[in-house]
Amino acid sequence: MSTPRALVIRTAGTNCDAELLRAFELAGASAESVHLDVIGGDPERLSSYDLIGFPGGFSYGDDVASGRIKAMYVRERLLPELKAAAARGALIIGICNGFQVLVQLGLLPGLSDEPCVALCENAKGRFRDDWAGMDVNPSSPCVWTRELAGFEDPALRVFPYAHGEGRLVCKDDATLDAIKGANLDALRTREDINGSVDRITGLCDPTGRIFGLMPHPERMLDWNRHPHFTRLSAAEKSGITPGLSIFTSAVAAVRETAGV
Repeated sequence: MSTPRALVIRTAGTNCDAELLRAFELAGASAESVHLDVIGGDPERLSSYDLIGFPGGFSYGDDVASGRIKAMYVRERLLPELKAAAARGALIIGICNGFQVLVQLGLLPGLSDEPCVALCENAKGRFRDDWAGMDVNPSSPCVWTRELAGFEDPALRVFPYAHGEGRLVCKDDATLDAIKGANLDALRTREDINGSVDRITGLCDPTGRIFGLMPHPERMLDWNRHPHFTRLSAAEKSGITPGLSIFTSAVAAVRETAGV
């Protein structure tokens, strides 16, 4: 196949689109950042991409609630085409604000067409900006975390996070049971950072191709961005970072689907 094509959908208030663009490019995709208004005016354009990214930030100032206005815009103008992209096998990721958008659209965890989880105000009502260790669910169908699971040393699997509304809650116990039963809880923090149920910080849909997470892997693409950089051995720093592995896994999945 030709080089996989990636789309980063930016809009007013997003501030991680350049990092997400670079992540896709370093992973081997041809990526472009396009404003939501442009895509909204030509929804069929989505059909030409293999990977679609919703970056982090504070879209539209997070007025009303985090990601709410962007989610409403996407629902009104892009949702059928976004679902069609997912149906043909395109991979979709939402990071932080993008994760908030995907859950409001009902694309995650993908158990129904209506939202059944939410990302609410952090338990202590404070914006948190720090690093957190990540645990990967080895039984999850998530294709984005395949390579991340290969970092056996827990000290390497750390991502930065920065959010005020990242506490994952479920509509009811049955929803949580369904998520855990299907192993859609792809990523957890090793410690409780915001009060999320079961410390879940990343969800995938049943196909494993739609993924949302609160931490920012795109901010840790180089080893000198790792919080323990000066203490890591040359061998540990010889390969790609855990952050970049999220995106190389996705590009590999695209090529795998294409049979190349």
